[in-house]
Amino acid sequence: MQINTSQPSVGSQLEDSVIDQFDKRMLGHLQSLYGEERAGQLLPRLHHLFKRHIELRQGQRRGQPRWDENDCVLITYGDSVQYPGMTPLAALKSFLDRRLDGVFNLLHILPFFPYSSDDGFAVSDFRSVNPQLGDWDDIEALADGASLLFDLVLNHISREHLWFVNFIHNEEPGRDYVMEVDPNENLSMVVRPRSSPLLSLVRTPEGIKHVWATFSNDQIDLNFANPDVLFEIIDIMLDYIRRGARAIRLDAVAFVWKQIGTSCIHLPQTHEVVKLFRSLVELLEPGTILLTETNVPHAENISYFGKGDEANMVYQFSLPPLILHAIHQQTTQYLTPWARSLENEALPDACTYLNFTASHDGVGLRPLEGLVPDEEVNQLLDDMRKLGGYVSMRATTEGADRPYELNISYFDAFRCADRPDDPWHIARFMLSQTIPLAMRGIPAVYINALAATANDPVGVERTGMTRAINRRKWDGAELERLADNPLTDTGRVFPEYIRRLRLRRGIKSFHPDASQQVLDLRDGVFGLERCSLDGRERVLAIHNLTADTVVITLPRLDDRTTRWHDALQQNVPDLDEDGLRLRPYQVVWLLQLKSF
Repeated sequence: MQINTSQPSVGSQLEDSVIDQFDKRMLGHLQSLYGEERAGQLLPRLHHLFKRHIELRQGQRRGQPRWDENDCVLITYGDSVQYPGMTPLAALKSFLDRRLDGVFNLLHILPFFPYSSDDGFAVSDFRSVNPQLGDWDDIEALADGASLLFDLVLNHISREHLWFVNFIHNEEPGRDYVMEVDPNENLSMVVRPRSSPLLSLVRTPEGIKHVWATFSNDQIDLNFANPDVLFEIIDIMLDYIRRGARAIRLDAVAFVWKQIGTSCIHLPQTHEVVKLFRSLVELLEPGTILLTETNVPHAENISYFGKGDEANMVYQFSLPPLILHAIHQQTTQYLTPWARSLENEALPDACTYLNFTASHDGVGLRPLEGLVPDEEVNQLLDDMRKLGGYVSMRATTEGADRPYELNISYFDAFRCADRPDDPWHIARFMLSQTIPLAMRGIPAVYINALAATANDPVGVERTGMTRAINRRKWDGAELERLADNPLTDTGRVFPEYIRRLRLRRGIKSFHPDASQQVLDLRDGVFGLERCSLDGRERVLAIHNLTADTVVITLPRLDDRTTRWHDALQQNVPDLDEDGLRLRPYQVVWLLQLKSF
């Protein structure tokens, strides 16, 4: 991530102007969360955290978030690539340096802390590196080649975390850090992401207690109504920033505030917590990027931009299932209107989207709500089951189970169940991966998509988690052999994917803030016009989502005095008097330079 570091150091003494801003903004947030009287009592504690961070920080404050067309995120586990005799984090560093140098400049290392379940998302110690992965020196080494994105798993903790152990024994810190609930309470209004019981039974010396567990029996929710929890999490976040994080991912943030009698999702207090984080980093480390992870319908998801006072970056959660549906059904009847609706969403300054398809999780289905009819979603899920996929469920407020997430390798999701030798599989998959590269925002690539990783049913069987189907851990030597063999799936995808990512760098029309207009094209063809910030360059990114050769006409292409160049294939496009000819599943990036 391109970060401006030109702002002067604050030094050991806080400037009066910074203190004044801090008091005003923080007091307002604390009053919204805890009331006017308590806010005045709590503000000095934030002062302490503020001053402590400045004393511990080394170097200058980072400037305002700056991104450009060169930015791209790699999503990986700390042990996704392994070599004998090396810690997994050191092995990852070696693989990145040799195989992906200069391709990605923001590295999202999924939770690398000690944990008890969910592949890292049930954290037992927020401040340590899992010794099975390496240590903080390994993390620092990775920061030499790219900016880092850390997960702040702020909604819940592992049962093995000291805070939960102390809750059981009624000791500090932790005695009041989790939310104990009477099992007779009416919790029917709570919106759930899972079908597991909401309350988890805990045996303590004082008897049986029931605690809130949104995601699993081993992931116990924290109680942010206790300001001690908020201050602990703030201190952890600032520690991550000092340790090199340039971006912080707020995991499952939509659920952090609970209030019985409500949906317990997206509550005003939740948004206020995000606003407080944003104010804090703007004052302390204004180059830090906050990314919210809210796997919910589109309108709810983008609400975390606030009025430009919450997240800097929001996942485009509707994109992965929309692309999957569009390519399988060879239609853009839902993808195009959704993309066109983005034109009406004026992004606040210093805000952008994170565009992705595959990730360590499955393909979220809630983001399709209101976009694709239920019967078509169900048909897609039936098709995915035939390809070895699983569908996880969530409990609705009506007590029914509803599909929540599709678990499948995104690579295998583009196979044809009826044709094992399908010649278009790779083309369909590469099409799916190239669409996000042209969209407004910053692209993010999951390492197992880059490697064309197939379903891992053995991982599912070993762990009992359907999400493990897309979380393969690679032997580095095997991965490199496959990547170098053009007869393998990995050998066909990996180098071509890297080629496209490298070509994207430097195309100024792909700047995250560059304008985007959806082209009016025939069904089955998806097109975007992007124009550079200075107006000197524009790109027409046109995607054929069908198995047919198509010819499209576009007024922009009719000017015979203009010469177009396909920046993706590095050649002259197949353009004649009939129009632009596209092969099945072909993508073109038609680049036009204006002379001034």
